[in-house]
Amino acid sequence: MRCPFCGAEDTRVIDSRLAGEGDQVRRRRECTDCGERYTTFERAELVMPRVIKRDGSREPFDEQKLRDGMLRALEKRPVSIEAVDAAIDRITRQVRAGGERELPGRRLGELVMAELRELDQVAYVRFASVYRSFEDVNAFREEIDRLQGSSND
Repeated sequence: MRCPFCGAEDTRVIDSRLAGEGDQVRRRRECTDCGERYTTFERAELVMPRVIKRDGSREPFDEQKLRDGMLRALEKRPVSIEAVDAAIDRITRQVRAGGERELPGRRLGELVMAELRELDQVAYVRFASVYRSFEDVNAFREEIDRLQGSSND
């Protein structure tokens, strides 16, 4: 691995350990030329399914797009980045475990809503309002009533 500080190609691994939920290897490295230390993460590269959009178009699964959508819904809410990362990992694992080559966008949206429902109910309603294209205040009220009904169970 090339050193990010001096560009030298000779680095050595000082420490390796599992990271995340065991699906990554965290390596602490040191450059043999300049002596700088840095951390790298290694993860298996698996082919993710293509997402079938509402209009029928297809695009590659994009974890960054997933993260951006969730962070937009969680804006100014008291949810840690670690909790968001864990939710994204769970969604990604479920998508990968499905084994399909294509995934309907609707299914991905439902996975996101399930995670947001557990993380923060305000973020859940924000996301649902865009995802389900709420037309008026009554649609918000119905979703909130549904959310309150399920939390009373």
